[in-house]
Amino acid sequence: MRNFRDFTPHERRNYITLSTGEYYPDILEDACRLYSPVLEMFSNMLRRSESSSALLMNISEAPNQWMRIQLCRVFRKYVSPETPVEMLKKKSQAEKICKDFGDGFRAIHIVQERFDMRPLPDEALCAILWEYKDRGKKGYDLTGKFFDLIQSEFPHLIIEGPRGAGADIQATSIWNDYPNKSRPLDFVIYSKDKKYIYAVGLARYDGDRGGAQEDDRTGGYKNCADEILGYVHTHDLKTKVIFLNDGPGLLLGSMWDDYSSIEERFPNEVIVITLRMINERLTKEWLTGGE
Repeated sequence: MRNFRDFTPHERRNYITLSTGEYYPDILEDACRLYSPVLEMFSNMLRRSESSSALLMNISEAPNQWMRIQLCRVFRKYVSPETPVEMLKKKSQAEKICKDFGDGFRAIHIVQERFDMRPLPDEALCAILWEYKDRGKKGYDLTGKFFDLIQSEFPHLIIEGPRGAGADIQATSIWNDYPNKSRPLDFVIYSKDKKYIYAVGLARYDGDRGGAQEDDRTGGYKNCADEILGYVHTHDLKTKVIFLNDGPGLLLGSMWDDYSSIEERFPNEVIVITLRMINERLTKEWLTGGE
């Protein structure tokens, strides 16, 4: 079986599955249709809020989660660009955010002035919000195709994990004494009777990574492999690690070489694959150890 590094530079692009994107400005009509209600609700809340902190508290009371998150994104753009969206999403944290970040909020009368300067709907802002809409979708599509391939090629095995935006599997849910309480996994491959865990893994679509992002991804994978296989060796298990990666980002910079190095640190225990490599490299013998 060829290793990840054995694929020559001129043939690597043939093993990449591309996920399609959307053209600009074609998306503007749909973006404005989707986000006009968000901007209208933000406008209403803005007009009846006596301060920027009050505006955030009003947003936190929005009953619909999707709408609340979009309002938070608009709030961040107009009022507090330094406040992380992930923090704003937590409605229970609104008071704490006002206390910790309120001094940096733009004054409400300036927010009103800037908002009124823009058309409604604001095409530019709708286009920015649209970028969030499908974030993660390529990764979800990749995972779905991987699940289908595994179930087709290995009907005697079971694969579990979120196909879409569901919660990751935590390592502690499959190994009760796993030392890291926050080790998310994208999939687990079991024997048919689920007595054996043959492999665990992560799936990522690398659309356009480079520079420091390369090091973040590959460094995270190295740590993940070290931690999981440290546990596996300590407990005399046979579980292996699969890193499913795809997308044109694999061809950027040193990504391919870095992934190759991760695989070579644990020969026969870690495999890095794209979807198009599954038939060639992910064999029953490798997964199950010939059992």
